[in-house]
Amino acid sequence: MNLAADRWRGHHVLIVEDEYLLAQDLADYFQILGAEVLGPVGSVAEALELLESADVQGAVLDINLRGERVYPVADVLRLKRVPFVFASGYGGESEPDAYADIPRCIKPVDLAVLAKTLADHIDGSKTTLSP
Repeated sequence: MNLAADRWRGHHVLIVEDEYLLAQDLADYFQILGAEVLGPVGSVAEALELLESADVQGAVLDINLRGERVYPVADVLRLKRVPFVFASGYGGESEPDAYADIPRCIKPVDLAVLAKTLADHIDGSKTTLSP
């Protein structure tokens, strides 16, 4: 599964992941695809700070950041109408019902599948959000 770099060019993707190697792999992968990567950041506070000043078109969120749940970031992304996916070692059973509609990729994550899942979610939200 391969996505053309043009698909991601001009998109800013926020990566919130506390595992250093995975965070770097995600950042490298999206950069290779042509995206501008914000982060990666490993805490809710860092992610919220970035969201205050950055224009974001998509995000990848790890649910558990060293015991801290990422849901405040997910809530801000929803308010801003920014599509995101969860990349987590947890299945959906550990998440509140409010996030049941959010796409997820279970770790160990296939980067190509994750990028396609996010791209599909971005494309789907464009039709949903259009007037």
